[in-house]
Amino acid sequence: MTENAQQQPTAPITELPTQYTPAEVEGTLYERWVEKGYFTADAKSDKPPYTIVIPPPNVTGSLHLGHAFQHTLMDALTRRKRMQGYEALWLPGMDHAGIATQNKVEQQLAEEGKSRHDLGREEFVERVWQWKEEYGGRILGQMRRLGDGVDWSRERFTMDEGLSKAVLTIFKRLYEDELIYRAERIINWCPRCLTAISDIEVEYQEDAGELVSIRYGEGEDSLVVATTRAETMLGDTAVAVHPDDERYQHLIGKQIKLPLTDRTIPVVADTHVDPAFGTGAVKVTPAHDPNDFEIGRRHDLPSLTIMDEHGVITVHGPFLGLDRFEARSTVVGALKEQGRIVAEKRPYMHSVGHCSRCKTTVEPRLSMQWWVKVGPLAKAAGDAVRDGRVKIHPEDMSKRYFDWVDNMHDWCISRQLWWGHRIPIWYGPDGEVVCVGPDDEPPTGEGWTQDSDVLDTWFSSGLWPFSTLGWPEQTEDLRKFYPTDVLLTGHDIIFFWVARMMMFGLYAMDGEVPFHTIALTGLVRDEFGKKMSKSNPNAVDPLVWMDAYGSDAVRFTLANGANPGADVPIGEDWVKASRNFTNKIWNATRFALMNGATVEGPLPDASQMSATDRWILSRLNTTVAQVDAYYDDYQFAKLADALYHFAWDEVFDWYVELSKTTFFAGGEQARVSGRVLGEVLDVTLRLLHPVIPFVTDALWTTLTGGESLVIGDWPKDSGFRDKDAELEIELVQRVVTEVRRFRKDQGLKDGQKVPARLELDGTALAPHEAAIRQLLRLQPEGEGFAATATLPVAGATVALDLSGTIDVVAERKRLAKDLAAAEKEKAQANAKLGNEAFLAKAPDNVVDKIRGRLAKADEDIARIQEQLDRLPQQ
Repeated sequence: MTENAQQQPTAPITELPTQYTPAEVEGTLYERWVEKGYFTADAKSDKPPYTIVIPPPNVTGSLHLGHAFQHTLMDALTRRKRMQGYEALWLPGMDHAGIATQNKVEQQLAEEGKSRHDLGREEFVERVWQWKEEYGGRILGQMRRLGDGVDWSRERFTMDEGLSKAVLTIFKRLYEDELIYRAERIINWCPRCLTAISDIEVEYQEDAGELVSIRYGEGEDSLVVATTRAETMLGDTAVAVHPDDERYQHLIGKQIKLPLTDRTIPVVADTHVDPAFGTGAVKVTPAHDPNDFEIGRRHDLPSLTIMDEHGVITVHGPFLGLDRFEARSTVVGALKEQGRIVAEKRPYMHSVGHCSRCKTTVEPRLSMQWWVKVGPLAKAAGDAVRDGRVKIHPEDMSKRYFDWVDNMHDWCISRQLWWGHRIPIWYGPDGEVVCVGPDDEPPTGEGWTQDSDVLDTWFSSGLWPFSTLGWPEQTEDLRKFYPTDVLLTGHDIIFFWVARMMMFGLYAMDGEVPFHTIALTGLVRDEFGKKMSKSNPNAVDPLVWMDAYGSDAVRFTLANGANPGADVPIGEDWVKASRNFTNKIWNATRFALMNGATVEGPLPDASQMSATDRWILSRLNTTVAQVDAYYDDYQFAKLADALYHFAWDEVFDWYVELSKTTFFAGGEQARVSGRVLGEVLDVTLRLLHPVIPFVTDALWTTLTGGESLVIGDWPKDSGFRDKDAELEIELVQRVVTEVRRFRKDQGLKDGQKVPARLELDGTALAPHEAAIRQLLRLQPEGEGFAATATLPVAGATVALDLSGTIDVVAERKRLAKDLAAAEKEKAQANAKLGNEAFLAKAPDNVVDKIRGRLAKADEDIARIQEQLDRLPQQ
């Protein structure tokens, strides 16, 4: 019988296939979880609640890497809490996405040669509902692919009946408390979407425009203003200067002629003007600039609207009917003809706001809109964090939160759309204004009309933590699951969503916070740190990666990059590495099952275990404690890294490999180690499950015969530690690592066997000789053994006979050549660093680079010399 045949263990055939194929496991397994009701929370349960509401994706959206990232983390939190014995609710739903959804349907109508006005409001809204049923919600199916353990029985939509009632209820309460009002203010207007948009929905980018300086007035009574929007001068109603600016004291209070018009406008003194900027004089267009609007209010200036909702000039005269950009060049041309242009600068790079949805340049516009008075609401939202009722993680993100809530402007909540929650205000024929709540009948009779605007989408999603649980009704869900535990979301929507949920939650729920913790994440970027964009070739569809490598691989990659608040770089090679990890788990578990790993019966007493067994159990409990601490601190990257290195390095590489001789030998010690390995695999799979649920559940049910890890118990640190065993195995690892390094340096192949004498007597290494020999491919010393290389390590000596395994002469020649090259590199680096003239002129980064080359050369010389010293003497 050959040596290999003698070492083959006898074991039962396992049910695991030889290869892990995610596509054959994931879909079927997920549907089983749902059918079994594992994710359905019970409001009547006496278990402690744990609640997360999903940031509702747009009904128009599809799963992107940002979703996959945050959903992975929320799923991990919820799965762990469920395993810890909590009544865990992860509540799913979608946002109606007013502007985006209306645009989708309008595009569809345009393909039919129609517009929404052809249908009328009622029929158009019905068409949107049809679109939602047919095309909307694609992301929900994609969430299943990712493995989201959400409670599908509680799925909500911001336009469903219950949430619509919540919107009407809170609108009326705010209105009656005089926290909602209607006023004419400057808003951000999108001439393409034809609606107001919030400040945070404006994306700023550097555009190449022009800066023109225009002379207003004549002679000594003239002054020069500079502008990038020359067309807005048609709506100027003043020029402002600083009250202490001596250059313009004689003009303050006077009227000057506004070019291209038959109007005169006053020169006003206002402290908002910076006398050191430009000419120190600014044109004031109250209807088309937010700062000018405030100046206009302070000085009681008229506000002249000079363009319509499409950005077309409405002022009678030669510019009537021109688009705003066409009008800009035409106005400049007319001013040139009059000799009014003092200076021009083009291109002039400056920050310009664009609609985040359609990328159209935003136009500041005076408009009658509905507003929320945010002062008292924002103060309450700030106080809840300051007094500790709500924790922000990471803590340094609190500053960004306070920057928003402490400086928040009143919130424009009306949108000029047809899709959304229509503002519940009715106007009567004699100027009556009535707010209609969910239990009120709207006024009837001739002349009564409802406000045509709808509410900002963020108004309804701001109610999400409590409206989804049944508010304003006092439901069982609301009593059990509110307040929620964690809001996990990107730091980029602190103002969009986080602050608004805080304001509305505290207001509607009598001062009770909507969540105890705000865990803020960064954004997903490509492997080079660049922002992913559909317009760039770096955008990635996570479903493509899931198809290729499995959902677990994508999830683990995302979790492994999730440092609190920091952006997450991700590349396909990293997903491949995670795929290799899931394969490693599968193959190692399969090997373990074939070699006697079991969870049956209690763990043997420590006195029956080998040092290797005690070591891995000690490391296992340390890992359990570490992972728990990382979860409680939302350190997902650290917990993923700890699990990766424990599972791959310590369990699958070291423990399994060190135990192979025991398994192959059979007997009582093999039985003991088989039970230890079963325990370690059981706990390791439990620890990994929240992050990579599919492969772990498939393996765990095979290993244990249990129903599912989804409802399994979360492992606890038993307190078992064995520092002596840990130190003993560390010595083994040192020996194996050092000899492996030597073998590699000598160019030996991994599987090449080498005769060796191990002098281990009197050390803790002696019981591990068989395992060390197997790991290092070291044969017993035979007749004619000659120690040609001796390695002292960890208090022991490993003597190797390399005769016949390497060409010593050729190896010495190769190393001598490498040594000469390293010494030459060192000499060149020293020469430059010793040249005072060079050091005086060279940039710091160049000098640092040369110092790095010198350090590297020193390391290479030491390493090569050590290899030469270890080679057999000729």
